Amino acid sequence: MSTLTNRLNQAQPYALGLFRIVVGLLFACHGAASLFGILGGAKGGGTVAVGAWPGWYAAVIQLVCGGLVLLGLGTRGAAFIASGSMAYAYFWAHQSEALFPLQNGGELSALFCWTFALLIFTGPGGLALDALFGQKAAKASQRDPNAHGTEKQGAPVAA
Repeated sequence: MSTLTNRLNQAQPYALGLFRIVVGLLFACHGAASLFGILGGAKGGGTVAVGAWPGWYAAVIQLVCGGLVLLGLGTRGAAFIASGSMAYAYFWAHQSEALFPLQNGGELSALFCWTFALLIFTGPGGLALDALFGQKAAKASQRDPNAHGTEKQGAPVAA
């Protein structure tokens, strides 16, 4: 392997971490705009009415899941919920207008959906708080091997 490829491979967790941070921030900003009227507010300005279906719930998912992805806390679970909400947004709000996202205005929903789907499979990358909590749990289980949930399991079964 070339030196450049080796260096890029070493930087991969950090590049993925920065990608996750930017995507989480952008998603959280959408939720904050809809809920609090900041950053230009919801469509046309203002806020989404509390409890309004599906806008208010979508904004809460955007703010909470975006924040969790940004921090790298429960990244895969938050990305799963966020991806599903964007798939719902695309098929519920955009698909009926036209077939392709460019025609129906659903590019952002489609991009967020697939971006979060990717994070489900890749995990948070570097710079995530999950890693800190994972290290603390690993150190605790090394000190007390009989701690709850750390009993020795059988070997995994290969498919």
